[in-house]
Parts: sequence; C-alpha cells; structure tokens
Amino acid sequence: MGEDSVKSPLLKWAWNCAKFGLLTLPLFPLLGEVCLLSAIILTFKARYRQIIKYPLNWGLAILSIWLIIICFQADRPTEAFLGLANFLPFMLLLASFSVLIQKPSQLRQLARAIAIPSIAVVILGLGQLFGGWRTPNLFLGWELVANGNPEGRMASVFMYTNILAVYLSIAFVLGLGLWIDIFVSRKNKNKDISYLLLLSLAVIADGVGLILTSSRNAWAIAVFSCVAFAIYLGWRWLVVAFFTACASILGASFGPSPTREWLREIVPAYFWARLSDELYPDRPIATLRTTQWQFCWEMTQQRPWMGWGLRNFTPLYKAKMGLWLGHPHNLFLMLMAETGILATLFLCVSIGWIFFRAVILLSIWSRLKSNNKLRSNTVSIESETYSKKNRLRRSRDKLILFTYLLAFGSCVLFNLLDVTIYDLRVNTLGWVLLSAISGIVYSYRKIVIEK
Repeated sequence: MGEDSVKSPLLKWAWNCAKFGLLTLPLFPLLGEVCLLSAIILTFKARYRQIIKYPLNWGLAILSIWLIIICFQADRPTEAFLGLANFLPFMLLLASFSVLIQKPSQLRQLARAIAIPSIAVVILGLGQLFGGWRTPNLFLGWELVANGNPEGRMASVFMYTNILAVYLSIAFVLGLGLWIDIFVSRKNKNKDISYLLLLSLAVIADGVGLILTSSRNAWAIAVFSCVAFAIYLGWRWLVVAFFTACASILGASFGPSPTREWLREIVPAYFWARLSDELYPDRPIATLRTTQWQFCWEMTQQRPWMGWGLRNFTPLYKAKMGLWLGHPHNLFLMLMAETGILATLFLCVSIGWIFFRAVILLSIWSRLKSNNKLRSNTVSIESETYSKKNRLRRSRDKLILFTYLLAFGSCVLFNLLDVTIYDLRVNTLGWVLLSAISGIVYSYRKIVIEK
C-alpha cells in the first residue's frame, strides 16, 4: 500500500480484519471468515476503481461467468451451483487482497497470524490421539474426534487427517521462513530470542503434527521445503543431511534385499511401512487413486469443453463404482472432469502467471547491482548509498517472498495427490497465499509503470 493507502481508514480496518481473521480462522472458523469477508468488502469500498483496472481481475470475472454457464449444463445442476461456493468468493478475495497486500512487511504479519495458531491446533491433536480428547459435534464449527480420523492419525480440529496435513504444511513453511528471517537478521537480541523461541515451538509442533498425520504427501512436501530453504540459503551440509535421511527411508521402503532389511533395522517402521503401503495392504480397487484418475479422464473425454459440473464427480463415481468418494485425489484432473479443459487451463494459467511474475521479481531483486536504483513501497535503494541496513532489508524481502512461493507451491503439490478445496479454512489459506504473492507483484509492476 502506498502512502495514501496507509492514511486510508477503510484500508486500516480492512488490514486489521484480515490479520485477526487469519489468527482466529483455525479455531474459530465462523469469526475468522466473517473478519476476512469484512476485509474484502472494506477493500472493495476503498479501492474499487483500482481493483477493476487490474487485468487479472477481468480474467477472473470472465472465468466466474464461464463457471456459472457450466453449471446450467451440468449433469446435476444443483450440486454444480453449490460447488461455486468453493471458487467465486475466493476470486473476490484474490481481487481485493491483491490491492490490500502491497508490502513485504505485510507478508511477515500474515505469516505470523497463520503460523502461531498452529501450536494450539497441534496441542488439541495430541490430546485427541494420546488423551482421547473429544468435543461435541460441530463444536465452534469443528469436531474433535477421539483417537483421530481415521483412527490412529491426527486430525485435530479438521474433519480428516489429510486436511490437517496440508494446513500444517502451510504453517510449517511459513513458520520456518519467519524463523530463518529472524535468526539470520536479528537486531534486538532480547526481543528476537523470545520471538525465536515462539517460532521454534511452532515449527517443532508443526513437524510433530505432520509426522502424526501419517500423510506421505505431507512428509514429502515438508522434506522438499526444508531442502529448498537449505539450497536458497546455501547451507549445503543441511542439503546433504536431508538427502541422506530421505535415501535411508526410501531404501528401507523400496530398496533391494538385503539392503532393505538392513535399513529397516535403523529406520522406524512407522515411516517405511507407510511409504511402502504395507500398513494398508489389499485395498479395494475403487479406493485406489489410479482408478479414480482413470475415471476422471474418461469423464473429461466424454465432455471435454463444458465438463460434468462442479461436485458431480462424487455421484457419478458412486453410480458406477458403488462407492461414495468425496473427490478423486487430484484437483486438476477433477477440474478437467467437472469444468472442462478450457476452464481448468484458464485457472491454471492465471495462477501460473502470478507465480511466474513473482519468481521473476525474486530474480530481479537477486540481480540488483550497485548501479541500480529501485524505489518501492517499502524500500528506497540508491547505488552510492546502498547501506548495510538496506541490503539486509532487501535480503529479508526476498526471503519472505520466497517463503510464500514455497508455501503456495506446497499447496499445489499437495493437490496433485489430494483435493483440499472442500475445507473452508484450508481453501481460504491457499487463496490468501496467492493473493499476497499477487499483491507484491502488482505493487512492483505498478511502481515500474509509474516510473
């Protein structure tokens, strides 16, 4: 936000609502969503003209209209129209928050609001697994099921363990990025030590929670995120350590004999048995991901342009396979089957363009030479006076943007083997991450144009 934005009372209220909404979202979903909705409305009221000028928002408007048209052509129109709730409100969030979020400092504030509450979520999950904690049905908008859901796997305040896994993946990446930011650039030692301890608790809690979800997808993403941070920071020894640990676990799961048996003496069975699927042998064919994906591809072939309608996979799959299944464990195959190839490509290209521009911005910041001059909403850098303070600030800005790219990338990767849009809280977090990235890209692009 520019200087005029800082002085805008509406945007101040919108920003405070957004932060409070994300802070309360995991444990008080209704309150959190109401605050975020208030932030959207206030931002539209304050910056309506600016929002409608952004080309991406015109694309989102066209996509929204196309999704509505598809609903009329759906196999089950009622289900399709209900499915719009998973997309249309969040496109409004993307359009408004791309204007509301303009500074790297705002990214840090939002990251804290997302990462810190995960401590309470994990504590409730530990009580669920090891203390038999439970709550009445739909307590505060969620239910705590004793011993997890499915049994033996932590789900905490979410309806299923995989939903908790993607939530903790986001919180873990953001918390780790904030931890590195403070550790590398600490200034006020007393304040930073307290903050580091809190972030350390959040990262450790999220790591423990991820292990207890027993989600192979989340495990892989957590390892990938740690390696990505290590490579970004140039910590080669940490990269070697992670690859050694991963190679040991993979060898214990899939390696040849007798190496596999030797490694299984070292690696806990909790990991290799889960990865090799020996914990759940002889699964019914209808529950296999490959079966679900093949069915989605057949749906796409039959209706390639308009699809069968949002939320239509479940009834169609049940009619053919005799099994109720909420989704096909791949978001992109599901979208092609339900909305057609054109709508899926349009959405993927729009999101990919934001991500691509953010990567380019990271590259520009990395290549910034001493003879360059860059003026943005948060920093002003001149070659002759490129002070240590400004270099540190730029380094921190690069790190927090990289963290958001990694967190959003984790969501995308998770949805290659699962579908998370049906959980309101996790879906909201994914769109907030994308909006934050878009806001930084949009802010920088606007400054370049103005120059």
